Amino acid sequence: MELLKDLFDFLKTRKKYWLIPLLIILLFFSFLIVMSGGSAIAPFIYTLF
Repeated sequence: MELLKDLFDFLKTRKKYWLIPLLIILLFFSFLIVMSGGSAIAPFIYTLF
């Protein structure tokens, strides 16, 4: 969690607010891939990529 805190502190001090939506999208996709890896939804998720 400290890594995320440091990342957001970096974004705040450098005024790189445009990176926040990109990070949220990347976190969402990584969460989706991890959660659907062993489920019945996996074949449908892989067709998106």
